[in-house]
Order: sequence, then C-alpha cells, then structure tokens
Amino acid sequence: MIEPHGGHLVNRIPCEEDRLALLEKAAMFPAITLTPWNLSDLYLIAIGAFSPLTGFMNQTDYQNVLTKMRLANGTIWSLPITLSVSNEVRDQISFSPTICLKGNDGEIYGLMEVEDIYETNKREEAHAVYGTNDPTHPGVQKTYEQQAFNLGGPITLLQHPKALQENFQTPAELRESFQQRGWKTIVGFQTRNPIHRAHEYLQKTALETVDGLLIHPLVGETKKDDISADIRMKSYHTLLENYYPADRVILSVFPAAMRYAGPREAVFHSIVRKNFGCTHFIVGRDHAGVGDFYNTFAAQNIFNQFAKDEIGIEIMAFEHAFYCEQCASMATSKTCPHDSECHLHLSGTKVREMLKNGQRPPKEFSRPEVIDILINEVQQHDSEET
Repeated sequence: MIEPHGGHLVNRIPCEEDRLALLEKAAMFPAITLTPWNLSDLYLIAIGAFSPLTGFMNQTDYQNVLTKMRLANGTIWSLPITLSVSNEVRDQISFSPTICLKGNDGEIYGLMEVEDIYETNKREEAHAVYGTNDPTHPGVQKTYEQQAFNLGGPITLLQHPKALQENFQTPAELRESFQQRGWKTIVGFQTRNPIHRAHEYLQKTALETVDGLLIHPLVGETKKDDISADIRMKSYHTLLENYYPADRVILSVFPAAMRYAGPREAVFHSIVRKNFGCTHFIVGRDHAGVGDFYNTFAAQNIFNQFAKDEIGIEIMAFEHAFYCEQCASMATSKTCPHDSECHLHLSGTKVREMLKNGQRPPKEFSRPEVIDILINEVQQHDSEET
C-alpha cells in the first residue's frame, strides 16, 4: 500500500478501557463547544485522514502553511486546520493544559492538550488560503467569522460523531478493503455535486489505467445552494448500480467541510486521499473552486511547484470534458475535432441552476435515472419548506 502522508497513519483513538476512563475525567476540565466544522476536523485528525497532523495546528505550523504550504518540518500541507476561540474563552482555559471538546449537542467528543494559544490575522489568512479578501467568497466569509485566537495541540477522540452517514470507511478500513480486493493502484475522485456525464467520463477514463476507483464524495458542511448530501448519495447509488462495474468501484463518504479554496484545496484533497490509500487522484477543471475566483486550471498547475515524491500520489490532470453532438459521445479538446458549437459543456453549477428553474437537464448532461432522483428530491424538499 502507498505510505500515508508523513510516513505513518495517525491514530488518536485510545483503547476502550482508556477511552472510558478519560471520558469519566473529561468533565473535570474546562470545556469548549465545537462547531460542526471543528467536529469533523477533530474526527478526521483522530482517524488519520489528516496525517501527519495529531491535533489542531500550533502557531509555527499555521504560519508556515500560510506562507509556504508546508508544516514547520517541511512536509507539504496546504490548508490551516485550526480551532478558534474568543478572548473570553482563552482567558478561561489559560490555567488548564487540558480542555474538553464538546459538540453542539452537549456530548463530549474529545480532549485537547493545549500547547499554544495565538492571535490570528483573519485578512492575512483569508488572502493566503483563498487568494482574496472578498467576503462574498464562502471560505473568506467563514474565516472572518472565526474567533480572534487559535488553540494548538494534540487531540484525543473519545466518541465518534453521531452524524456520520452510511458508506463511511476510515483510512485504515479503506486500505484493508483495497487489499482484500487485490487493488494495488486506486484512483480517488472528490465531488460535492451529483455525478454528471463529464465526471463519469473522467472516472472511467482513469479506471482504464488502474485497478480500482474510489468515489469519495464530500458530505460535510457545504454552501447553502449546494445539493444536500442525502440527495447526492441516492444519485450516486443509482449511478453505480446501473453504469459501473461493481467489482472495480467503491463508494465511501468523506465527512469533511468544504473550504472552496481552489488550488490549495486540490493539494489538500490529494494528500487526504493518499491517506485513505489512493495511489492516483483526479484533478479536473476548477477543482474545489467557486464562482470566478480561480483560473480554470490553477488547481492543476499548483502541483508543478512540488516534487513528485513530496506529494507521493499521482495526479491525473484532465481537460474539461463535454458532450459533442457530432461525435455523439463525451470527449475533450484532445480527442474531439469538431467546433465548439457542437459541444455541450457540463457542470454541477448548471445542474443546480436548471433544477432550481424547474428545467430537466438533458440525457447528454446526466443519466436519466440520476435526473429523476434529483428532480423528485429537490421538488419534495421545496414543498416541505413551503
């Protein structure tokens, strides 16, 4: 199997006996309440998805990531993984090296050894991570909503989040699944949208050259206008049942928050998929982008600044796929000789817009079974809201 990022798979989950003992002691420590975003980060750190991180970033790692896209020890890492608190909370916990981490439901989910408390510059962070200070960017807006201070230090997971959906496997579990299937080369595909024909084309083109495909949809916090995870999961299952070879594809969810950080998030997504056991990762047009904030191929070009052995996972950079009416098939500019007038360009944004306007996307855009699910679910959701 491919080595996890940093050389080993982090595990911050104690044995059951220790977990119960720590859970009993946890109420003695000062407590802070995690946001859903923080809680997903806590869990992903604990299970090794964010290897080599063992906790929320200290100031040295944080600053290095902003300025160099590396941790303090030189390991490539492109996004800050932080836990912000207010000045009042900082004062309350400054006397205790250990704090209790609770969810919005009041449940205790973990402990943290606080090794660092530091003030942040939100504008500096936003510009470094997202390339803009425009508050209409969802990631910038989230950054500005953070508190003034960050806590840094290792974490221990005491309870698994209850909101985890079906079809989830930890990095260790997915690696075991790959080995059981005899897969040596695995391509990962990240998505926060229903899979349309362009996605399908990229996935199957990649699958021609590797042993297996991991469809790894992000199901954590996303923008309000993104299609919900439960609707998307229904569409993924239907698509796989009808159009993919069952022995060569695994569907497993990725319970992370979406940052919309474009190029930096593409690097982050590739590293995380390496931790889950993928040897290859698909990076397409405007990966992890939003609006017009990033150049179309910026998410592919960013990998040119790293040595291949530093990333450690093979990046499969694809041209934008489209449906060509003359070819009567999916293609890219590398394989289609026809003028752009014959091309039907597909995107998740277009799907959302058509569904919102009550339009049915054509079969060249997405499989009819998927469109049926999306229309039915979106209409049902809209009727429930009214």
